[in-house]
Amino acid sequence: MNTSNSFVTSQTNYRKHAFISGMHQTIPLVIGALPFGIIYGTLALQSGLSEWATLAMSLFVFAGSSQFIAIGLLASGVSLELIILTTAIVNLRHLLYAASLLPMVKTLNFRWRALMAFGLTDETFAVVSSHTAKAQHMDSLPSAANNDALTNQYQHWLYLGSMFTLYFCWQIATFLGLHLGQTLPAIDQLGLEIAMPITFIGLLIPQLRSAPMLTAAISAAVVAMIGQQWPHQLGLIAAAVTGVMMGISTTKLLEGKKRV
Repeated sequence: MNTSNSFVTSQTNYRKHAFISGMHQTIPLVIGALPFGIIYGTLALQSGLSEWATLAMSLFVFAGSSQFIAIGLLASGVSLELIILTTAIVNLRHLLYAASLLPMVKTLNFRWRALMAFGLTDETFAVVSSHTAKAQHMDSLPSAANNDALTNQYQHWLYLGSMFTLYFCWQIATFLGLHLGQTLPAIDQLGLEIAMPITFIGLLIPQLRSAPMLTAAISAAVVAMIGQQWPHQLGLIAAAVTGVMMGISTTKLLEGKKRV
């Protein structure tokens, strides 16, 4: 009995550690996401959405770029079908995210996978990817028994901690935007959105420790610059696909050289 209780306690502790770790690792990204949520709340009112509709979109859609596009299209009076199609195209990058996360979710039940699909965002994917890369690096060291390695076994709990933190803060930011937009009508012109790219750059740079990562980052950056004027953020999708392909190709090339 004592052994069984000890095992359950250990499992609970690992899950708690993973959940809290996900929250902590997401806080820097929340700082970058908050201005976007505030601006969304402000623009939604200006686009003609009611306060309840604005809050409901953040509660049930929870997709920053899609919400921005949706309120712009709603203000233009376009059809619901076109709004759905446009937001679906913009979020095609999530297919790449989902493919990358497949090893983590393939053993989980439907409820877990449905919850994680709803909470999949750029920020949470960045947190999980960063943690995975760090855990793999630590596993390759002689003294690999550490909290990161243990957390790696419960990455879905780390994912949940990141998702919960971002979701909660996004609702607060939307609420603030609704009220600040009424008192500060020009808040969307303050340049607050610069916080997000700076935050992602800070998260990316520590990961550029290998040839595949460097190749993926450089090739994706080049394609993103070339396609920055393409419609429906197709340049972003092309950049993501290019980065993934170049990273995989470089990895296989290096592995081939090692065999020789």
